[in-house]
Amino acid sequence: MSPRQPKTAAGKKAPARRRAVPVAPRAPAAVPDLSATPLERIHLAGLDPRALIAPNFRVYELTRSDLASRRGIANGFASEAELRAAVHLARHVLQPVRDAFGSFTPNSVYRGQALERALKNKPVTWLSTSQHATGEACDIEIVGMATLELAAWARDHLADFDQIICECYDPRQGPNSGWVHVSLRAPGSGANRRQCLSYVADPASGRLVYVHGLTATT
Repeated sequence: MSPRQPKTAAGKKAPARRRAVPVAPRAPAAVPDLSATPLERIHLAGLDPRALIAPNFRVYELTRSDLASRRGIANGFASEAELRAAVHLARHVLQPVRDAFGSFTPNSVYRGQALERALKNKPVTWLSTSQHATGEACDIEIVGMATLELAAWARDHLADFDQIICECYDPRQGPNSGWVHVSLRAPGSGANRRQCLSYVADPASGRLVYVHGLTATT
Protein backbone atom coordinates (compact mmCIF):
# COMPACT_ATOMS: atom_id res chain seq x y z
CA MET A 1 0.00 0.00 0.00
CA SER A 2 1.51 3.29 -1.02
CA PRO A 3 1.88 6.05 1.56
CA ARG A 4 -0.74 8.76 1.48
CA GLN A 5 0.14 11.98 -0.25
CA PRO A 6 -0.03 15.03 2.03
CA LYS A 7 -3.03 17.24 1.44
CA THR A 8 -3.15 20.97 0.87
CA ALA A 9 -5.27 23.35 2.91
CA ALA A 10 -8.10 22.89 0.38
CA GLY A 11 -8.01 19.13 0.84
CA LYS A 12 -6.32 18.42 -2.45
CA LYS A 13 -3.28 16.25 -2.79
CA ALA A 14 -0.03 18.19 -2.95
CA PRO A 15 1.95 17.69 -6.17
CA ALA A 16 4.75 15.16 -5.87
CA ARG A 17 8.15 16.74 -5.41
CA ARG A 18 10.48 16.44 -8.34
CA ARG A 19 14.00 15.30 -7.76
CA ALA A 20 16.61 17.92 -8.53
CA VAL A 21 18.64 16.86 -11.52
CA PRO A 22 22.31 17.62 -10.92
CA VAL A 23 23.76 20.02 -13.48
CA ALA A 24 27.13 19.02 -14.87
CA PRO A 25 29.72 21.77 -14.46
CA ARG A 26 30.62 23.59 -17.62
CA ALA A 27 33.93 22.64 -19.14
CA PRO A 28 36.38 25.54 -19.04
CA ALA A 29 36.68 27.42 -22.30
CA ALA A 30 39.58 26.30 -24.44
CA VAL A 31 42.58 28.59 -24.14
CA PRO A 32 43.50 30.05 -27.54
CA ASP A 33 46.80 28.92 -28.99
CA LEU A 34 48.25 31.83 -30.99
CA SER A 35 51.82 30.57 -30.86
CA ALA A 36 51.97 30.16 -34.64
CA THR A 37 49.71 33.10 -35.51
CA PRO A 38 51.41 35.82 -37.58
CA LEU A 39 51.96 39.03 -35.62
CA GLU A 40 49.70 41.09 -37.87
CA ARG A 41 46.78 38.80 -37.02
CA ILE A 42 47.12 39.24 -33.24
CA HIS A 43 44.81 41.97 -31.97
CA LEU A 44 44.16 43.54 -28.58
CA ALA A 45 40.38 43.41 -28.96
CA GLY A 46 39.06 40.26 -27.33
CA LEU A 47 42.53 38.90 -26.60
CA ASP A 48 42.42 36.28 -23.84
CA PRO A 49 45.18 37.02 -21.28
CA ARG A 50 45.73 33.26 -21.01
CA ALA A 51 46.32 32.83 -24.74
CA LEU A 52 49.57 31.20 -25.75
CA ILE A 53 51.62 33.53 -27.91
CA ALA A 54 54.71 31.29 -27.89
CA PRO A 55 54.86 27.56 -27.10
CA ASN A 56 55.49 28.21 -23.38
CA PHE A 57 54.42 31.82 -22.78
CA ARG A 58 51.05 33.49 -22.37
CA VAL A 59 49.83 37.04 -22.94
CA TYR A 60 49.58 37.93 -19.24
CA GLU A 61 53.25 37.08 -18.66
CA LEU A 62 54.23 39.96 -20.95
CA THR A 63 52.59 42.62 -18.77
CA ARG A 64 52.78 41.18 -15.24
CA SER A 65 54.52 43.33 -12.64
CA ASP A 66 54.64 42.96 -8.87
CA LEU A 67 55.11 46.71 -8.54
CA ALA A 68 52.08 47.42 -10.74
CA SER A 69 49.99 45.00 -8.68
CA ARG A 70 51.05 46.54 -5.38
CA ARG A 71 50.37 50.09 -6.51
CA GLY A 72 47.26 49.41 -8.57
CA ILE A 73 48.87 50.54 -11.83
CA ALA A 74 47.16 49.36 -15.00
CA ASN A 75 49.90 47.94 -17.20
CA GLY A 76 48.00 46.86 -20.28
CA PHE A 77 49.48 47.33 -23.72
CA ALA A 78 49.06 50.88 -25.00
CA SER A 79 48.53 49.69 -28.57
CA GLU A 80 48.90 46.69 -30.83
CA ALA A 81 52.41 47.85 -31.76
CA GLU A 82 53.63 47.21 -28.20
CA LEU A 83 51.69 43.94 -28.02
CA ARG A 84 53.20 42.60 -31.23
CA ALA A 85 56.70 43.73 -30.28
CA ALA A 86 56.40 41.84 -26.99
CA VAL A 87 55.06 38.73 -28.74
CA HIS A 88 58.00 38.88 -31.17
CA LEU A 89 60.36 39.14 -28.19
CA ALA A 90 58.68 36.19 -26.45
CA ARG A 91 59.07 34.01 -29.51
CA HIS A 92 62.67 34.88 -30.30
CA VAL A 93 64.20 35.59 -26.87
CA LEU A 94 62.11 34.13 -24.05
CA GLN A 95 61.26 30.88 -25.83
CA PRO A 96 64.88 29.99 -26.77
CA VAL A 97 65.90 30.60 -23.14
CA ARG A 98 62.99 28.40 -22.00
CA ASP A 99 64.00 25.66 -24.45
CA ALA A 100 67.56 25.70 -23.12
CA PHE A 101 67.00 26.00 -19.37
CA GLY A 102 63.42 24.98 -18.61
CA SER A 103 60.57 26.86 -17.01
CA PHE A 104 61.12 30.41 -15.75
CA THR A 105 59.16 33.62 -15.36
CA PRO A 106 60.56 36.82 -16.87
CA ASN A 107 61.13 39.55 -14.29
CA SER A 108 59.73 42.20 -16.58
CA VAL A 109 58.75 42.57 -20.23
CA TYR A 110 56.37 45.39 -21.18
CA ARG A 111 56.26 48.38 -18.85
CA GLY A 112 53.88 51.17 -19.77
CA GLN A 113 54.73 54.80 -19.09
CA ALA A 114 52.84 54.90 -15.77
CA LEU A 115 54.76 51.86 -14.51
CA GLU A 116 58.05 53.25 -15.79
CA ARG A 117 57.46 56.49 -13.87
CA ALA A 118 56.61 54.60 -10.69
CA LEU A 119 59.63 52.34 -11.02
CA LYS A 120 62.03 55.21 -11.61
CA ASN A 121 60.33 57.75 -9.35
CA LYS A 122 59.74 60.26 -12.13
CA PRO A 123 57.13 63.04 -12.49
CA VAL A 124 53.98 62.57 -14.57
CA THR A 125 55.43 64.66 -17.39
CA TRP A 126 58.42 62.33 -17.85
CA LEU A 127 58.42 59.89 -20.77
CA SER A 128 60.58 56.80 -20.71
CA THR A 129 62.73 55.90 -23.71
CA SER A 130 63.34 52.39 -22.37
CA GLN A 131 62.69 49.54 -24.79
CA HIS A 132 60.51 48.03 -22.07
CA ALA A 133 58.02 50.81 -22.82
CA THR A 134 57.76 49.66 -26.45
CA GLY A 135 57.53 45.94 -25.63
CA GLU A 136 60.98 45.30 -27.07
CA ALA A 137 62.87 44.29 -23.88
CA CYS A 138 62.78 41.78 -21.07
CA ASP A 139 64.69 41.22 -17.82
CA ILE A 140 65.46 37.58 -17.04
CA GLU A 141 67.39 35.36 -14.67
CA ILE A 142 67.68 31.59 -14.24
CA VAL A 143 67.77 30.30 -10.67
CA GLY A 144 71.19 28.86 -9.83
CA MET A 145 72.82 30.16 -13.01
CA ALA A 146 75.30 33.00 -12.75
CA THR A 147 73.87 36.16 -14.31
CA LEU A 148 77.06 36.75 -16.28
CA GLU A 149 76.90 33.20 -17.63
CA LEU A 150 73.31 33.72 -18.75
CA ALA A 151 74.25 36.95 -20.51
CA ALA A 152 77.08 35.18 -22.33
CA TRP A 153 74.76 32.35 -23.33
CA ALA A 154 72.27 34.84 -24.78
CA ARG A 155 75.04 36.55 -26.73
CA ASP A 156 76.25 33.26 -28.20
CA HIS A 157 72.94 31.48 -28.83
CA LEU A 158 70.18 33.96 -29.65
CA ALA A 159 69.63 34.29 -33.38
CA ASP A 160 69.51 38.08 -33.02
CA PHE A 161 69.29 40.79 -30.37
CA ASP A 162 69.50 44.55 -30.08
CA GLN A 163 71.13 44.79 -26.64
CA ILE A 164 72.24 42.38 -23.95
CA ILE A 165 73.06 44.09 -20.65
CA CYS A 166 74.43 42.26 -17.63
CA GLU A 167 72.94 44.44 -14.90
CA CYS A 168 74.10 44.79 -11.30
CA TYR A 169 75.88 41.42 -11.21
CA ASP A 170 78.16 41.07 -8.19
CA PRO A 171 79.39 37.47 -7.70
CA ARG A 172 80.04 38.26 -4.02
CA GLN A 173 76.27 38.54 -3.63
CA GLY A 174 75.61 35.11 -5.15
CA PRO A 175 75.10 33.80 -8.68
CA ASN A 176 71.65 35.32 -9.07
CA SER A 177 72.56 38.86 -8.14
CA GLY A 178 71.41 41.25 -10.82
CA TRP A 179 69.63 40.26 -14.01
CA VAL A 180 70.07 40.10 -17.77
CA HIS A 181 68.34 42.69 -19.94
CA VAL A 182 67.74 41.53 -23.50
CA SER A 183 66.10 43.65 -26.18
CA LEU A 184 64.99 42.82 -29.71
CA ARG A 185 63.64 45.37 -32.12
CA ALA A 186 60.18 44.82 -33.52
CA PRO A 187 59.96 43.75 -37.17
CA GLY A 188 60.22 46.75 -39.46
CA SER A 189 61.73 49.05 -36.81
CA GLY A 190 65.34 48.86 -37.96
CA ALA A 191 68.35 46.59 -37.68
CA ASN A 192 69.38 45.21 -34.31
CA ARG A 193 72.66 46.60 -32.94
CA ARG A 194 73.89 43.36 -31.31
CA GLN A 195 75.40 45.46 -28.52
CA CYS A 196 76.70 43.91 -25.28
CA LEU A 197 77.00 46.08 -22.17
CA SER A 198 77.27 45.73 -18.40
CA TYR A 199 75.82 47.96 -15.69
CA VAL A 200 78.27 47.68 -12.82
CA ALA A 201 79.76 49.65 -9.94
CA ASP A 202 82.63 51.90 -10.96
CA PRO A 203 85.67 50.98 -8.78
CA ALA A 204 86.66 54.62 -8.34
CA SER A 205 83.31 56.20 -7.46
CA GLY A 206 81.18 53.21 -6.50
CA ARG A 207 78.43 54.51 -8.76
CA LEU A 208 76.70 52.24 -11.26
CA VAL A 209 77.85 52.89 -14.81
CA TYR A 210 77.46 51.29 -18.23
CA VAL A 211 80.58 49.71 -19.74
CA HIS A 212 81.10 47.86 -23.00
CA GLY A 213 81.25 44.10 -22.91
CA LEU A 214 79.90 41.58 -20.42
CA THR A 215 81.50 41.76 -17.00
CA ALA A 216 80.81 41.73 -13.27
CA THR A 217 81.29 44.19 -10.45
CA THR A 218 84.78 43.60 -9.08
